[in-house]
Amino acid sequence: MARIAVIGAGTGAMAAAARLAVAGHRVAVYERTETYGGAVRRFERDGFAFDTGPGLLPLPAVYRDLFVKTGKEPLEECVELVQVDPSSAHVFADGTRVSLPNASRAGVVAALDEALGAGAGQRWGDFLVRAREAWDRTRRPLLEEPLWPNWPVLAEREPYPAVPHKRLLRTRRAGTLAEVGAWELRDPRLAALLESHALAHGLDPRTAPASAAVLPYLEHAFGTWYVRGGLRELARAVYERCVARRVEFVFGAEVTRVLEKDGRAAGVELADGTVAEAEFVVAGICPGALGRATRGTALRGEGEVPPQPGALSRLTVLLALRGGRPEGAAHRTVVHTGDRAAELDALFGPAPGLPADPTVTVLRPDDPALTPDADHEAVTLTATVPALTSGREGAEEEALHAQADRLITAAGRALPGLRDRLLWHEVRTPVDIAEVTGAEGGAVPGPSLAAAAGRLLHPSNVTRLPGLFTVGGWSHPGGGLPHAGMSGALVAGLIVEGPQFRGSQ
Repeated sequence: MARIAVIGAGTGAMAAAARLAVAGHRVAVYERTETYGGAVRRFERDGFAFDTGPGLLPLPAVYRDLFVKTGKEPLEECVELVQVDPSSAHVFADGTRVSLPNASRAGVVAALDEALGAGAGQRWGDFLVRAREAWDRTRRPLLEEPLWPNWPVLAEREPYPAVPHKRLLRTRRAGTLAEVGAWELRDPRLAALLESHALAHGLDPRTAPASAAVLPYLEHAFGTWYVRGGLRELARAVYERCVARRVEFVFGAEVTRVLEKDGRAAGVELADGTVAEAEFVVAGICPGALGRATRGTALRGEGEVPPQPGALSRLTVLLALRGGRPEGAAHRTVVHTGDRAAELDALFGPAPGLPADPTVTVLRPDDPALTPDADHEAVTLTATVPALTSGREGAEEEALHAQADRLITAAGRALPGLRDRLLWHEVRTPVDIAEVTGAEGGAVPGPSLAAAAGRLLHPSNVTRLPGLFTVGGWSHPGGGLPHAGMSGALVAGLIVEGPQFRGSQ
C-alpha cells in the first residue's frame, strides 16, 4: 500500500484518486480552492442555479465504468442521467432551422433533408460513416491507452478517409475540417454544422485536421446526456465516491512544491510549509503551475509531446428569465454566425480578438431544480473567446463584458423576446476560469486529436521524474469530461500495474 498525493480536485484527479483508493492505496487530495470539481462549478442566485463549466455529458460510459470499478452503486443510482432529445437545434445565418434527433442516423438524415433540401442528409450521413472509421482507428490510442512512445505515428497519419476531390487537373483529399465541409458536405449550412464542433473545443476548422471529424461522431454515436440538477451533480457524485473509498481531501491547500528524494517524487509541500510525504504524486494542474511546483525540473524530454500552446477560453452568460420554459424547447441550440470567416479571423488571427458576430450555444435545461418555480427559466449562453493576455486583463475583461451583450443579441434569434424576459444576468469570463482552475489566461484545453504533426496531442501521463504523473485536461488524452475521466483511469493503471500497463481491455 503506497501513499499517494494528488494535486487538485478536478474530475480527472478525483477519478484517479477513487481508482487508486480501491486498489488499496492511501490517497490524499490537496486542492487550493475550497471545493472540488475543477471547472465543473455551479452559480446560484435568487433560486436560480447554473452550470458554469460543461453543461452536457458526451460518452457517459467513461463515468459508468468509473462507478462500476469503484463501488457497488452504479452511476445511475448516484445521479439521474437524461438523454437529451433533440441532441441539438441549429439556427443558421440564412434563418434556416433544424433539430437533430439524438443518436439516430436515420432521424438526422431525414431532418437535414427536410430543412436543407434533398441530398443534404445523405451527405451528412455518409460523412458520419467516414468519421466512424476515423474514430475506430484512433479510439484506443487516444482514449484508452497510455500515449505511445512512438507517438509520431499518430502525428503523421491522417485517420479520416477523405473522399478524392477533383479540381481542374488535380485530385486532392481533405486535410482539414474546413476542407471536409467544403468538398464533401457541399452546403455552407452543413459546413457550419461541422465546424461548430471544432469551434466549441477552441479549434480553428481551417487548420484542425480532418481527424476532428470524430468530435461530431462522438455525439452522434453515444448520444448527448444531461445530469439532472446540472453537471455539478456529476462532480458531487465522483467526490462522494472518493470519500466513500476513504480518499482524504484537504481544501484551501495550495501545493507549492513537488518534493524529490533519490531522483524521484517524494511528496508535496504546501503554501503554509506543511510537508506531505508520498511514494507517488499525481498532478491534476495546468503545466505552468506544475512547472512552478517542480522548480525547473525537466518533466518532458526532447522529442516528447510538449504542452499545447495557444488554447482558447470560454465566455459564459447566465440568464435569469421571467416566464417558464416553452414546451418542446430544445435543450441545446447553436446560433451560427453570419460571417464565419470574420469570426475565425478574429479568434485565430495574429492578434486574437472578439468577433462582432459570434457563434453562440444556448442551453435551456428542462430541469425544475434550476429555477425558483415553473414561471421562470434558467438559460446559459456560451461562446469561444481568446484566453487572456498577460498584462492586459483589465482591458480585456471590460471588452468581454461588452461581448456578453452580443451573445444575448445573438441568442435572441433562438429565443424571441429574450431581452423582454430578462430579470438579470451574470457574466463568467476567462478571469473566472483562471481563478477556478489556475490555468494561465483562463485557457481551456481541447481534446487530443491525431494528425496535424502532433500539435493537438497532449503530453504523456508519465513524466521524466519517476513517481510523478499528470492527469486531467492538460495531459493525455486532453480536455473534456470524458477525456478527464479516461486520464484518471490511465494514471491509476500506470501506478497500479506499472510501465507494462497498456490500457483498458
